[in-house]
Amino acid sequence: MTAATATSRRPAFDPRKLLHAREVGVLAALVLLIILGTVLSPSFLQAGNLLSVGQQISQIGIMAIGATFVIINAEIDLSVGSIYALAAICTGMAIAGGISWPLAALLGVVVGTVAGILNGLAVVFLGVPSFIVTLGTLSVFRGVALLISNGAPISLNSSQPGVADFSLLGQGRLFGLVPMQFVIFIVLAAIGIVLLSRSRLGFNTYAVGGNKEAARLVGIDVKAVKVAAFALSGFTAAVAGVLGLSFLSYVQGVTGTGLELTVISAVIIGGAALFGGSGTMWGTIIGVVFIGILQNILNINGISSFWQTVITGLVIIAAVAADTWQQRRKTRA
Repeated sequence: MTAATATSRRPAFDPRKLLHAREVGVLAALVLLIILGTVLSPSFLQAGNLLSVGQQISQIGIMAIGATFVIINAEIDLSVGSIYALAAICTGMAIAGGISWPLAALLGVVVGTVAGILNGLAVVFLGVPSFIVTLGTLSVFRGVALLISNGAPISLNSSQPGVADFSLLGQGRLFGLVPMQFVIFIVLAAIGIVLLSRSRLGFNTYAVGGNKEAARLVGIDVKAVKVAAFALSGFTAAVAGVLGLSFLSYVQGVTGTGLELTVISAVIIGGAALFGGSGTMWGTIIGVVFIGILQNILNINGISSFWQTVITGLVIIAAVAADTWQQRRKTRA
């Protein structure tokens, strides 16, 4: 068979197939939102404002990368806000105790990853739904953060050894322009895209989320896949917590309360199904950007934070409703 013959037998690219992609709907909504922001405020598209949005979405975006693996696995992780705080507390206490900031940051990330692994082990070996497990560990990890800090806030001073360098992670700008937090988010998002779409872990994640019994029958270690997903969720929550400490040079035990809802919202708005088996990292990134731009538009137009909460909640309901409608339409078809 010649190359020309093989090429001629390949199915022609059909642009209409793009319309079935889960990301298309939220991408269209994002474009409309950008247009609305431009109309409402001439300063919206200014480079300074857009870079500010990039910095604001970075921590939520990093946490959403790990949460995507959990949700595609048909699980949920409500403890990421508490892991965020626990990792930041451990890092801050280590730096304040004289440990070099790279080791302190590594400690925080390891603690968060271990917390994620514990979540996964509890889910797969106790047989308790992840909603219940992580609802419990939300309090457990938060309580540990409060216990080890005695409920007192931790504040880092630039006069302490290594604090100035550590602060560059959260406050620095690449080439004096792009926030370092945003750079780290982009790097981790790229790794997440590759892991989910090009690796065996990604393939197994979709298989387990779609039908874990079928996945088990074809030889996939379902328990290992689920534990890996929770480990990634803990890892990304911890990285975000370390960056949050670096940015503010301040943390307390209640830091990060409510972050889990924003993280899950971003993944769901990005097209991941609550029942697992579908979703993409690109969709999650679009969902994170959508939430960030929505909040930015509300802020620059002076909308009350109370109304911002209401509007964000309505957007989440609309996103889930649209996903449910789409699934029902596919079922009928």
